[in-house]
Amino acid sequence: MLTDLDIARQVQLKNVDEIAAKIGLGAQDIDHYGEYKGKIRYTTLSKIQNNPYGKLILVSAITPTPAGEGKTTVAIGLSQALNPIGKNSIVAIREPSLGPVFGNKGGAAGGGWSQVLPMEDINLHFTGDFHAVTSANNTLAALLDNYIYYDNELRIDPRRLTWKRVLDVNDRMLRKIVIGLGGSKQGFPREDGFDITPASEIMAILCLSNNMDELKERIGKIIVGFTYKGDPVHVHQLGFEGAIAALLKDALKPNIVQTTENTPAFVHGGPFANIAQGANSILATKTALRLSDYVVTEAGFGFDLGAEKFFDLVCKYGNFCTDAVILVATIRALKMHGGVRVRDVAQPNPEAVTKGLENLAKHMENIEKFGMKSIVAINRFPTDTQEELDIVKDFVISSGSQASIVDYHAKGGAGGLELAEQVVSMVDKEECRYHGLYDWNSSVEDKVFTVASKIYGAQAVDYTTDAKADLRRINKYGFDKLPICIAKTQKSLSDNPDLIGRPKDFLVTVREIVIANGAGFLVPITGEIMRMPGLPKKPSAETIDVEDDGNISGLF
Repeated sequence: MLTDLDIARQVQLKNVDEIAAKIGLGAQDIDHYGEYKGKIRYTTLSKIQNNPYGKLILVSAITPTPAGEGKTTVAIGLSQALNPIGKNSIVAIREPSLGPVFGNKGGAAGGGWSQVLPMEDINLHFTGDFHAVTSANNTLAALLDNYIYYDNELRIDPRRLTWKRVLDVNDRMLRKIVIGLGGSKQGFPREDGFDITPASEIMAILCLSNNMDELKERIGKIIVGFTYKGDPVHVHQLGFEGAIAALLKDALKPNIVQTTENTPAFVHGGPFANIAQGANSILATKTALRLSDYVVTEAGFGFDLGAEKFFDLVCKYGNFCTDAVILVATIRALKMHGGVRVRDVAQPNPEAVTKGLENLAKHMENIEKFGMKSIVAINRFPTDTQEELDIVKDFVISSGSQASIVDYHAKGGAGGLELAEQVVSMVDKEECRYHGLYDWNSSVEDKVFTVASKIYGAQAVDYTTDAKADLRRINKYGFDKLPICIAKTQKSLSDNPDLIGRPKDFLVTVREIVIANGAGFLVPITGEIMRMPGLPKKPSAETIDVEDDGNISGLF
C-alpha cells in the first residue's frame, strides 16, 4: 500500500505561479518561497479588498479517535471535488504543528490522494510562520523580564507574571520549571513553564487579525502580568507592540500551495482547537472568499470544540458567514463510542456502530443550534463493511439530514462528487442563516454554562477556588464582556476523556480562567487539559529520517 509520502511524490506539482493564476493572481502578487510555495503580498490583499465573497463551507467532525477521522482529508477532497462540477474552489486550512508531527497524530496535510503539497515542507518548517510566532512570543517574554530586571517603573509583581514562553515541541518536562537561577546577575528565580506554540496568544492573535494595524493593536492589549497593587499590565504600557509585530510581518501573509489535484490551497496559522480557537487565519479565509466561488475550511477536533469556537469567535471577528457544515463521521469512531477499544475498531461490529450513533446525533443537534444546515460525510476506511456504512447513512437520512459516503483518501476528488453536488445544491438554495450561541454581554458564568449545557450536554459547571478568584479579577477590570474559548479534552463531549458516546448529567469543572485580552477572549480551562502536550511511548519521530539526497522519509 502506498504511503501518503509515496503518493505525494507521484504528483506532478505545478509552479506556484500557475496555481495563483487559477484564482486570478499573477507572479507579482506572490512572495515566492521556492518553486511551489508562496505568500500573498499585502499589495494584493489591498487590491482584492472589494471583491465579492464566495460561499464558505465548514468541515467539522464527531468526537474523534486519537488518530483523527480524516477531517482535513475530507476538506481537501471536497475542494477538489467541486472543480469537476464547475465550481472554482480553494481549500483553507491550518498549518501543522511539529508537536503532533513528531508525536502521536502525525502530520496535518491531509492524506492519500487528498493532500496539500509539498507535504514534507508543510509538515515541517514550511514558510517559517510557527518559528516567527515562537520568536515573537519569547521575545516578549525576554523584554518583560528585562524590564523588571532594570527599572520596573510600573511596579510589576514578578510573582504574578502570566506570560509564558512557548516551544513547538511536545515536551512534558517544560510544563512546570524554575528559571532565573544563578544569582542576581542572572535575573530573579521563579516558577514558570512553557506552552506549546499553537497555544500562544500570539498565534491566536495572528489568526484573528484582519490586517497589520489590528495585529499591533491586539498585541498591545495582551496582559503580561499584574502589578503589586493587582492591576493588569498590558504590552502597550511597555511599548513593545511594534517590535513584536515586526517579527510577524511575513507570518501574517497567507500561504498559497496546492493539493494533489493542483487545486489552490491556503495553509495558514495553527491554533489547536482543544486549547485555542482551532481555525486557520481570518485573513486567509477572507482572501480565499474573495478569490473563489467556494471555500472549504475546517475547524479542529469535534464540533464541540473547533466548530463552536469558529461560529462564536472566528466568524464574528472576521465578519463573515458560514453557508453550510459538513460533519465527518467514521465507522471506527462510532465503534469507539459504542464501547469498543480503539485497538479493536478495525473489526466488524454493526452493534457497536449502532450504539455509537448517539455521539453523531448530539453533534447533528449542535449544528442546528447555530441555525446551520449540515450534511454528514461518512469517511470510508478500508476496514468498513457495507452493512456498517448503511447503518450510519440510514440513521442520518431518517433524522432528516443528508448523508454521503466519501473516499477522498483513496480516490481524490472523484471519491466524493455526490457530496460536492449536495453542497452546491444546499448553499445555492438558501441564504446564510448562521447565528452565535450566546450574547457576549452575558456574564462569564452564563456564557460558560450555555456552551457546557447546550453543546457538551453538562448538567452544571463547578469553579475551583482559583477559577473563582479569576472571575473576580475579570469582573473587576471589565473583561467579562469578552467571548469564551473553553479549553477542554477532545476525547469526549464532557471534560472527562473517559466518558465516550453521549454522556449525560455530568459536571464540568473550570479550574482557572486565562484572560487572553489581545486575542479577544477568555480561556476557561476545564478538567485536566494541558497547554503543553507530551510525547507518547512510541512517537512518530522513530520512523522519520532524511536520505542522502535530502528527501524526508517516514512522514504520514
